[in-house]
Order: sequence, then structure tokens, then C-alpha cells
Amino acid sequence: MLGMTEVIGKDGTWEFDYESVRITPGRGAHPLRQTLGELTVPLAAIDTVAFEADRRDGTLRLRPRHGADPLWQATGGQLPPAADPYRLTVDTRFSATASAFASAVRDARLVAQVPDGPAEEYLLPGPHVPLSMSVEDGTATFDGERIHIEWGWAADTVKQAMRAHTIHVVDLAGVEWTPKLVRFRPVAGSVGLPAKHDPNCLKLWGFKKDVASSALLAAAVTARLAHPRAPVAEVVEELPEEPVTGEDQDTVLRRLRELGALHRDGVLTDEEFAAAKQALLRRL
Repeated sequence: MLGMTEVIGKDGTWEFDYESVRITPGRGAHPLRQTLGELTVPLAAIDTVAFEADRRDGTLRLRPRHGADPLWQATGGQLPPAADPYRLTVDTRFSATASAFASAVRDARLVAQVPDGPAEEYLLPGPHVPLSMSVEDGTATFDGERIHIEWGWAADTVKQAMRAHTIHVVDLAGVEWTPKLVRFRPVAGSVGLPAKHDPNCLKLWGFKKDVASSALLAAAVTARLAHPRAPVAEVVEELPEEPVTGEDQDTVLRRLRELGALHRDGVLTDEEFAAAKQALLRRL
């Protein structure tokens, strides 16, 4: 039976049991790492692992496969180095150990024949809900279905006039996150508005705490959206032919907007879009 490979760094510990990498944050780690706690990354979710040596400290880096981790998907690799759970600072005295760790993970991937391409589904869970964040221009809470935003004193007058705003996950096409903002992209709506005017966008102070809370909330929302590799053949369910009204009609209109977004993004071909659109229009 193979043993455990371990690297102890300045901001945590990484352990590899030839099936997964277990990442444990250190006491002084960034709030995002602390909130995530112990993170178990299955071998099938790993794209690359490498160790980069420097004069004083080296860095052990792990990169998840595209579409394997909701946090990585939501933040797009833009997390500050201190907040990135997939980086471990290693004293150069332990460079050989870190280099051997990276080699062991790479070899295990080859033996397990882990695909090099994107994952077909999320292989790591999203953060637990409910979640909340308090950032530069307001606060937001997420219960798994709705994002409720309340604007604060630092918000632009356009946002303050709204007082509060609720976004339903079913109406979202995606989430954009940077260390400066988090934007919930609706299927149809305020696309192209500046961040200070966009009711679906919150600006960040850039403090460790709001970077952590916003990244976690963005990851939780991302985990509940359609996976980027989800098949599109069943975009439209088989629906009754009779006309509908009221709430059902709103559902049809929302799905039409979703189809339009998928078509603009190149997910649906012209033929697929036309066929799905006609299937929905027959219901109106």
C-alpha cells in the first residue's frame, strides 16, 4: 500500500494519499483559506501541480481542471496569492520534498489516466449556504435560490434609490468576480452598465475579509448554475402544446432570454436556437 506524501509550508500543509490532495490552512492563512477549512481535491479534479523554487521561498502550485471547482470557476484564477488555496509557500530547505510531491501527483494522474481537458461536472462541492458579504457599496446574502442586495452609504445614488434588489439564480447566466467587484450576469438586463450603476454588481473595498466573503458567495452561486460543459440537447423540455398564461408565460419568456444568451455565447448553433425558440413560442 502506498504511503502518504506531505509538505508543510508557511501557510498550511498539503498531503497526498495517491487519490486526493488534502489542503489544510495554517493559523495565519488568509480569511478565505480559513473559511474554506480543510479542502480535499480528488485526483480527477487536478490539471497540473508544479513547484517553483526561489532564493528564499518556493511555491507549490496546484491548478484544478476547468469546470472541476466552483471556486476556481467563479474567480477565474484571479484570487490574490495570499487568498489562493492552491498555492503553498515552502521554505527552500524543503524544496526537494515539494518537488517530489509535485512529481508524485503528476505520476498518479498518468497512472489514473486523468483527462487533460475540462471536467464534465463539478468534482468539488460549492460553499455551504446561507452566505453573506458586506462590501464597499452594500451587503448581499445568498440562500441558495436568491441573492438579496441592500445598498449602503457608499453606493452610487442610482443604487441607493433602489434601496434593495433581489436576484433569482434561475435568471442568471453567470458570475463575474475580480478583486475589485462581483457581478451577477443576468440572462437579460443591465449588460454593459458601469459597476457603480449596475444593480447586479457590488464593488469591493479590497480588504481580505470582503475578498474572502465575495469569492465564497460567487462560488456558491456558480455551483448552482448550469455547468459550463452541460449538454444543450435538452435545453427545452417537452412541454404541452396548449397556450399558457400568468406565471407559466413568465417562465417561457425567461427561457427565451436564456436561449438568446446561449446563442450569443455560441453554445447553441443557429439551427438549435431556431428549433428551441419555435418550440417555446408555440406555447405563447
